[in-house]
Amino acid sequence: MWSRPEVGERSQRADKSFVAHTGGDPVQQPRRVCAARVREPAEREAAVYAHHRGDERAGTRRAGARRSGCAVGGSRRGPRALRGSRRHSSKPRLEHQVCPLAAGGVRLERPYRQEGNGGWAGAINTASFAEPLRRGYAVAGTDNGHEGGGGADWAIGHPEKLIDFGYRAVHETAVQSKALIRAFYGRDPERSYFNGCSDGGREALMEAQRFPEDFNGILAGAPANNWSRLFTAFVWNERALLATPDSAIPPAKLPVIQRAVMAACDGLDGVADGLIENPRACRFDPSVLVCQGADAADCLPGAQADALQKIYEGPRNPRTQELLFVGQPPGTEAVPGSWGTWITPANPASAIQFAFGNSYYGAAVFEDPNWNFRMLDFDRDVRVGDEKAGPVLNATSPDLRSFRASGGKLIQYHGWGDAAIPAPSSIDYYETVRAFLSKYPDARTPGALPAEDFYRLFLVPGMAHCGGGSGANSFGNGGGGAATRNDPARDIFTALERWVEQGVAPERLIGTGRATDDPSKPLTRPLCPYPQVSQYRGSGDVNDAANFACVAPSSK
Repeated sequence: MWSRPEVGERSQRADKSFVAHTGGDPVQQPRRVCAARVREPAEREAAVYAHHRGDERAGTRRAGARRSGCAVGGSRRGPRALRGSRRHSSKPRLEHQVCPLAAGGVRLERPYRQEGNGGWAGAINTASFAEPLRRGYAVAGTDNGHEGGGGADWAIGHPEKLIDFGYRAVHETAVQSKALIRAFYGRDPERSYFNGCSDGGREALMEAQRFPEDFNGILAGAPANNWSRLFTAFVWNERALLATPDSAIPPAKLPVIQRAVMAACDGLDGVADGLIENPRACRFDPSVLVCQGADAADCLPGAQADALQKIYEGPRNPRTQELLFVGQPPGTEAVPGSWGTWITPANPASAIQFAFGNSYYGAAVFEDPNWNFRMLDFDRDVRVGDEKAGPVLNATSPDLRSFRASGGKLIQYHGWGDAAIPAPSSIDYYETVRAFLSKYPDARTPGALPAEDFYRLFLVPGMAHCGGGSGANSFGNGGGGAATRNDPARDIFTALERWVEQGVAPERLIGTGRATDDPSKPLTRPLCPYPQVSQYRGSGDVNDAANFACVAPSSK
């Protein structure tokens, strides 16, 4: 049967796109197909991803019709009062057909999983759908209401698009995807999960804060949740490294910096293994690297050392000296794909951080394509950004009482070597939630249950942005594999499933990787729920997780 959402059933939304896939095993159910009806009869036959972008044309992206499951996508347009757009169209541009099922072996219930975005979004990452489909989930994603994620120019003059990006598109995708599942299976999804990293991590926390009943379980990786202050730090780093012609730190100097940091701090956790368990305990002073004479390969000119110190410290308000955001932790400066990509590339002006910071202030805050980073006032303009864009983009509310009361479970993870989003920002948010919940009661949750009853944070030494880097940086965060998919100790999403469905909280995870001193050797290491840290027991192979224990920091 054809299912067309009626006008009265739509909640407020702007022009956005989403893709949903109702799941299905490609081997067991090879004959499941899907069709979508668009404006022209010739376009009737859509394939697995029938995807409409946010323009006036209706079109499909074709694929093999015999791939598994049913996927639908669309930008629905409702009346102006409902969708917040200046244009008016009384009909949706895409109608959904409930797909026929092959006889036999049909699963009558289906859990739902929604995948998050990265950066400024602007595209639907259908590649991320493969893993949840293998797990038996119906899956969906959204482009957050605009096309193209290289910057935020789409936000100039379009506050409704910033709202879509900030929170509305993700929530609406959840609502509409569940409606599709209901139509397809005749019942609501048995459980709903959200998985995202970076901007997807921000989306994850935004869902827990604004729409606490959308998902039973949320996995939030390296969340850019304090968007306005994080992007302020990007401009701070840009100003520090481009302050003078001599300030930029060339990539060749990053190994010099990391070796000096390791010499000062690697042994603080009880074992010299090329990883710093808790970089906050590292008190490295960049001035020890200042060249005593001319610039040389093993030292830094004074201007570079000054820039490095500013990056470690983080941005400050020049008038009040308030710390505006956390600084970059030391210890992974030379790791491939880290500082040399995000902060200090060979072409100093091409750092990824700088592009994000400039797009935030130039497009989302001041909506001025001629704005440049040297114009930023770290007192007045940061306040303007907090007040104008922060309420839409920031996911910093510590009030998770409704999410807790709904029975939701939240796991957050962050790599200490993340050069895109410093890991201490995750600690700051977690601590604000703990403090809030300990102070304010909730009649729906008697007994003042602590944050760790539903929310746990795992910090990963050496890991870069969302994955990679050094150390034991693989624990299902990149989708996992068949070998670990059913092991809650080695797969973080499986750990979340067990917590939601069986009530068993993850006491620790096991990360895998390669030894830092010899990549030919495998490495396993326990990943401990914050504030616990991993401590070497004093004997045995330092590359074996069995020889480490999760302990409170005070016992180290």
